Amino acid sequence: MHFWIFFAAAVLPLVLAHGAAYDDEPAWHGLPGNLYTEQWATCPDASWPPTSIGQRLQPQEPDAELEDILAAIDPNRVEHIISKLASFGTRHTLSTQNSSTEGIGAARDWIYHEMQNFASSSDGNMEVYFNSYIQGIDGERITFPVKITNVVAQINGTDDPNRVYVVSGHYDSRRIDVMDYTNEAPGADDDASGVAVAMEMARVCAKKRPKATMIFAAVSAEEQGLYGSAHLAKTLKRAGYNVEGHWNNDIVGTGKNEPFSPINDYTIRLFGASVFYPNSSTAEITDTAASTGGWNDSPAQNLGRYISEIAAGAWESVGMQVALIYRPDRFLRGGDHLSFLEQGFPGVRFTEAVENFAHQHQNTREQDGIQYGDLIEFVDFDYTARVARTNLASMWSAANAPRMPVNVSISQAIGFPATDKDTPPEIVGNDSQFCWSTGNDPLAVGYELVWRPTGNLQWTHSLDVGNVRSVTVNLPKDDLQFGVRAVGEDGKKSPAVLPLPAESC
Repeated sequence: MHFWIFFAAAVLPLVLAHGAAYDDEPAWHGLPGNLYTEQWATCPDASWPPTSIGQRLQPQEPDAELEDILAAIDPNRVEHIISKLASFGTRHTLSTQNSSTEGIGAARDWIYHEMQNFASSSDGNMEVYFNSYIQGIDGERITFPVKITNVVAQINGTDDPNRVYVVSGHYDSRRIDVMDYTNEAPGADDDASGVAVAMEMARVCAKKRPKATMIFAAVSAEEQGLYGSAHLAKTLKRAGYNVEGHWNNDIVGTGKNEPFSPINDYTIRLFGASVFYPNSSTAEITDTAASTGGWNDSPAQNLGRYISEIAAGAWESVGMQVALIYRPDRFLRGGDHLSFLEQGFPGVRFTEAVENFAHQHQNTREQDGIQYGDLIEFVDFDYTARVARTNLASMWSAANAPRMPVNVSISQAIGFPATDKDTPPEIVGNDSQFCWSTGNDPLAVGYELVWRPTGNLQWTHSLDVGNVRSVTVNLPKDDLQFGVRAVGEDGKKSPAVLPLPAESC
């Protein structure tokens, strides 16, 4: 039996277990920067504190249906989408909206037409619509009132339609001067590549019947201030949807940028905000994080752990490793997932392994022997297809798993020093007790406790506790971080939820 450890970004462990030796290995196996190695047992962070409880975490492997869905992602379709979007001259938010060949209006209408074609073969399963409003002058990047339009394809869940998962890319583009809305701005990588991910996922899912609702969106006005995604997130919030995850794809077009390393062709970065990012967690989590060490256990970061774990289990189908970066975005930068965080929804960002700023927010030109501009020639369609598979593996798995447990707590009545001489001895040991609610979810047939040493990025161990609402285990709360996740009948699992201190269960 082979055991693999996933070293997330800083060579820290998530253990991957497979039932038999591989006939093939990942294309990136043995390359510098490979996040999967066989030497998990030699990593001190993974082996202390020692315990005989539970097992090394084993990421769920894809079932036959998911393997078929992932195989349907087509790099040629990805190329078609990116090439078409790059052909509209500019897709600046303030550009013309009444042309059929150039400007953001032409791009919007083409995306809508393509999504409608996907929906036409879905037997009414997929609905395509505009999510629009008029944005007034903001004194910064909107100089006249403009219609902001998101193009949305939605598949309602069969069992839990109010639970929603969203994937998006932004279809607007820009030049060096963010207010230049007439000259060429092809935006092939930023962010026709992200739109291609969302659209190709919509195409292959159009006829599918997920248990929860899946939304595939091309949002607008990211470059002018995240206006489109903010409107979509607010729309979902007002409608009362339970958005359990937002997958934002922005600049996901190539792994070949300099400084180049071969591993970058098979690596996608995932950014997840801590509990201290505004609204990325509840006030309760934020208030207790400093005293309990939960600052890297926000809903966004637990979504990131989930995505990387699913990708690890499905590596043969997705062909990509996920590098977790515990920041809300790249250093002092932002993206559309922040709009979802601000509404209290978990959101993460995917971005290629290394960005090339000569090909981002640039005017197209050759200068001093350097080709500038966000051109189609710098996009690797196979890479973007792998990003789409990585997104789809986790989003489909989440949409067909139970919802996350609620009211997850860790008891302060067990595993603490005695309060008086009559305190029962079973209370003053090193046990930890956890409690949670199901949220009346009929899809949940059991629950799993996961944990990791506090310095690790990824869950390292798991324990199947059955279909119960509480469990007491001989594990030290001082040394470990915990999470609780729901398990469905077919073994699909929800993202984990951080337990908060409670006086008792």
